[in-house]
Amino acid sequence: MDERIEKKTWTPTRLLLLAGLLLLVVAVVAGLRTSAGPAKLNVDPERLTISKVTRGPFQEFVPVDGVVMPIKTIYLDAPEGGTVQHILVEDGAALAPGQPIIQLANTDLQLEMVNRETAVFDLMNNLHNTRNLLQQNRIQQLNQQAEIDNQLREAKRLFDLNETLYQEKVISRQDYQQAKNNYDYQRRRRQLSRQALRQDSLAMREQISQMTQSVGRMQSNLALMRRKLDDLTIKAPAAGRITSLNAEIGELKTRGQRIGQLDMLTGLKVRATLDQYYISRIFPGQKGEITVDGKPYALSVKKIFTQVTKGVQVDMEFSGPVPPDLRRGQTVAVRLALSDPTVAVRVPKGGFNQKTGGNWIFKVSEDGSKAYRTDIRLGRQNPDYYEVLEGLQPGDQVVTSSYEGYDTMGELELRAKPQ
Repeated sequence: MDERIEKKTWTPTRLLLLAGLLLLVVAVVAGLRTSAGPAKLNVDPERLTISKVTRGPFQEFVPVDGVVMPIKTIYLDAPEGGTVQHILVEDGAALAPGQPIIQLANTDLQLEMVNRETAVFDLMNNLHNTRNLLQQNRIQQLNQQAEIDNQLREAKRLFDLNETLYQEKVISRQDYQQAKNNYDYQRRRRQLSRQALRQDSLAMREQISQMTQSVGRMQSNLALMRRKLDDLTIKAPAAGRITSLNAEIGELKTRGQRIGQLDMLTGLKVRATLDQYYISRIFPGQKGEITVDGKPYALSVKKIFTQVTKGVQVDMEFSGPVPPDLRRGQTVAVRLALSDPTVAVRVPKGGFNQKTGGNWIFKVSEDGSKAYRTDIRLGRQNPDYYEVLEGLQPGDQVVTSSYEGYDTMGELELRAKPQ
């Protein structure tokens, strides 16, 4: 007799299907709960940089590299071309005003000097000879004038005598007229002689003056030539230290060629190049600072170069004492202030700003177990701090390290990894 087999309600297949369905429902509920709240991520605190928000002094400044330079530099160029004959000082030597540096030789210039001296000597000889000739001529004319004056006096004596005798009817009219004519002739002769002597004197003075002026011009040219010869000895125009001396014995230097520079010993300055972004924020008198051996030294902007190529170039001078061990060409780190010192809420700089743009930050809870995403607003900055305008208070703890991989999270669980 056959036995009836009852069909089972909970078969293994049904049980597996039911378990899968339950798992699916749990997953969906968990997903809905996750999407409804902020995304969380467990992070080891040792991988983060947690900084404290503080209130303290804040100043906006830009760090730049500056090069130490003398406060004034005189460039030394060859005023005349020539061959280097002697180098009288060494590079880096301290020089006194007028101290010779390099001796050049120029045979063409020396030959021209000899020719000009000869020309001046010849002109002076000609002037001397001309003066002697003119003086001799004047003496002859004065002798002639003296003779004419004597003849005039004799003619006048005879005329006066004959005039008396003629009135007394002692001599004839012919003798009287002859004496009168001779007297009139001698007077006219003296008048013409004096006029000729006067004109000769004027001509002589003009000729001598012209020759004297020619000699003066030649002597001035000769003095200039001597100065050109003196320029073959290159001298220090002022007290200073010779640097970048570029000369070798036997080397030919052309006129105007740079042979070195003279650094004045009156002080030092710092020259720095800033990014063009700061061109509108730089002005004369702006304050800066360098630190040497742990001690700060104040600087002040004295000159802003108008030509902008790879940046804005400025010269800064020391407002107070100068570091004693500072040397020309040394590179120093300059903190150039862009604002006056103030007191502000500040947060240390870090990599977080690259992902957040300064709009939010992870703020650590009071118990240190979590970090929440918090909206903030940042203001000015310097290489050390950001100025906090909104969202944080002094004493808050924030994550300032990079947010790479965390930027989509809303909350960080700060849990150390088990050992």
